[in-house]
Amino acid sequence: MNYIILDLEWNQPSEGRICRVKEIPFEIIEIGAIKMDENYNVIGEFNEMIRPKIYRDMNRVTQNLLHINMEDLERGKPFEEVIEKFLRWCGEDYIFGTWGPLDLTELQRNMRYYGKKMFCDRPLEYLDLQKIFAISFEEKNARHTLEYAVDFLGIEKDIPFHRAFSDAYYTSKVFEKCPKDKLAYVSFDTFVLPPNKAKEIHIQFPDYSKYISRTFKSKEAAIGDREVMSTKCYLCKKPTRRKLKWFTANGKHYYSISICEKHGYIKGKVRLKKTEAGLYYVAKTMRQISEEQVEEIVRKKEQAKKQYFIQKNDENR
Repeated sequence: MNYIILDLEWNQPSEGRICRVKEIPFEIIEIGAIKMDENYNVIGEFNEMIRPKIYRDMNRVTQNLLHINMEDLERGKPFEEVIEKFLRWCGEDYIFGTWGPLDLTELQRNMRYYGKKMFCDRPLEYLDLQKIFAISFEEKNARHTLEYAVDFLGIEKDIPFHRAFSDAYYTSKVFEKCPKDKLAYVSFDTFVLPPNKAKEIHIQFPDYSKYISRTFKSKEAAIGDREVMSTKCYLCKKPTRRKLKWFTANGKHYYSISICEKHGYIKGKVRLKKTEAGLYYVAKTMRQISEEQVEEIVRKKEQAKKQYFIQKNDENR
C-alpha cells in the first residue's frame, strides 16, 4: 500500500463582496501531493493549480498567505480535469495522509459539487498526521502547526510554507519521523456517513475503541439507539455494570462509566453531531480509566446537575 500525503489550498468569498455558494463554501485552487511507498520512499509528486469557476475574486487573506492572484490561477486547469488526473496518479492501493482533518472534507465537497464519485460509501479512513505527530512526540490532544512540527523534529526548511506542494512536502518529512506503530491511530473523514448499520465504523485502537454510527432522523432516535448507548466492554466484549448512567452537560456530549469484571472502569463518550441535511449521527469512544478519572467525571455530572437546576430556576422567575 502507498501513502498519498496531500495538501490543498482553497479560495473563499471576501466578506461583503461575493455571495457564498452554500454547496461549496471553499473552492479548491491547488492540489499538492507526495506519493510514498511502504518504506517511506518518495515514488511520485503531484502539483496542479486549478482555474476557479465559482469565486472569481481572490480572498485578500488567502492571496496574502499564498501569494497567488487570479492571473496565476487563470493558467490552471478546470477542477474536473485536475481531479481526474490526480485520482489516476493516486493509483489503486493507497491511504491519504493530511495535516489536520479539513482537506479531505473539502476535497469531497468539491468532488460532489462537480458530480464526481466519492472515494467510498462510508467514512473515509486516512492518517491525520497532525494527530499522529502529537501521539508520537507530545500530548495526545495537542494540536500544532505544520511549521512547529518541522522545527520540533529539526527538519530543514528549504522551501517556503503555505503552498499545496510545499506543505505536502513538509508533511511527508514529518510523516517519515513518526513511528510506524503510531500509524494504527487512523482517522475517519465523515463527509460521507454510513448509509446503513452494516457500513458503520467499529475500530479498536491500542488504548480505546471508536464507533461511528449511521444517520438518524432525530436526536432522540440517535440517543435511543441500542448500539449507541451500549456500554459493553470493548476489550472482552462482555456486558458491564453501570456505575454512572449516561448524562450530558450540553446536549452534544454524553458520558457514562461502567465496570467490567476483568478490565475495571470503562468510560463511554458519545459526541452527537448534526449533518448539513439536518440528520444526526454519533461518534462514540470507549476507554479504560482510573479511579481518579472516575471521580473527575462524577464531578462533571454534579456540576451539570447544578447548572440544570440554576437554569430552570432562572426560567421560572
